[in-house]
Amino acid sequence: MRADEHRHLLVVGASLAGLRAARSLREQGFTGALTIVGDEPHPPYDRPPLSKRVLTAPGHPPDVELPLPHGLEAHWRLGQAAVRLDPATRTVTLADGTRLPYDGLVIATGSAARRWPATKPSPPAGVLTLRSRDDALTLRAALAAGRRLVVVGAGFLGGEIAAAARERGLDTTLVEAAAQPLQGAVGTTAGAYIAALHRAAGIDLRTGTTVEGFLDGADGRLTGVHLSDGTTVRADTAVLALGGTPSTSWLAGSGLAHDGGVHCDPYLRVLRTDGSVVPEVVAAGDVARAPQPLADGERLTLGHWTNAVEQGAAAAATLLAGRHPAQAPTPFTTVPSFWSDLHGARIRSVGLPAVADETRVVEHDLPGRRLEITYHRAGRLVAALTIGRTKRLASYRSALRMRAASKVVSDNRGVDAPERLSCRVG
Repeated sequence: MRADEHRHLLVVGASLAGLRAARSLREQGFTGALTIVGDEPHPPYDRPPLSKRVLTAPGHPPDVELPLPHGLEAHWRLGQAAVRLDPATRTVTLADGTRLPYDGLVIATGSAARRWPATKPSPPAGVLTLRSRDDALTLRAALAAGRRLVVVGAGFLGGEIAAAARERGLDTTLVEAAAQPLQGAVGTTAGAYIAALHRAAGIDLRTGTTVEGFLDGADGRLTGVHLSDGTTVRADTAVLALGGTPSTSWLAGSGLAHDGGVHCDPYLRVLRTDGSVVPEVVAAGDVARAPQPLADGERLTLGHWTNAVEQGAAAAATLLAGRHPAQAPTPFTTVPSFWSDLHGARIRSVGLPAVADETRVVEHDLPGRRLEITYHRAGRLVAALTIGRTKRLASYRSALRMRAASKVVSDNRGVDAPERLSCRVG
């Protein structure tokens, strides 16, 4: 009989990261009880298509459910949000009052759409957000029936929504507070390039502009958006694409450090507010605020698909570490990457453009839809971005992997890996 057969591992978050962690637990040999908790009633699904194919596909919306691996043998608690964590008793309480004990816990609750500020008047009907599958179906129906759309926020999500709306033939206005779209994420040069793509597609892009308020008709539905430049844009639908906030409210009173995401050490073990490790608890995905070697060890949350997949697997490895020496964990040093498709342009990036203090343009060809930029911090490469030059990223990825690994070795020189990790099985 395996020593872990009587152990119970709990994954809170039926997300991409949560599913990947659960799958990895089984692939790495865990044979005990496995429970997956999700606040939505749906099984895990893929989020990137929500702002792309789900909004534009003709006929019925495409299926976005993630395939469940054979042999997962998990007990699902869907439609029940976790509302409390007690690390002392190792229990998680659900919204219906059920208390779930655990021997090991993966926190993978992701993030929620940032809402309109509570200090301002509530938006009227027709002002939406996009985070969940249900949100995407609601927006899809609105695009089919609407004529005029305003998207507030020109980040990755907002840009993709605006592009989808233009593909559907809607008059589309994209409002961005910064001087360029995605300026904080990829810098001004790439941001200006993306701005040109939006405008060439017929989007009315308003930069350096914010929303002052919403107008509604006698039926209480949206009729327009009032902007800080003094203009009013008519609209049937508006989408708030203001970014995400890590879903950590259920951790209040738990003793975990969770401002701006759940604080983790390099092994993805969760930390208390005093910096000590919480036994038997790891985190992965959008909710995890983990050290990034390319950012000199600064803890960051990364809302990217690849990060969720890779952290889910890494968190599972840490949770199971200790069964035998071959499974001793290693620090999480995977190089981040992201992608987006806008108006037929393929935007791809590796590394962390947002932490750079210098950008260098290798190629800039707007008519040819080609762009290549490298990002540097204190003279060292930290990221690269291309449009229409995806194959060129391989060499940058290799260089960044070497740098991330060497940074971890340098930081840990003379410091042994923990003898007893956050969760031992067996």
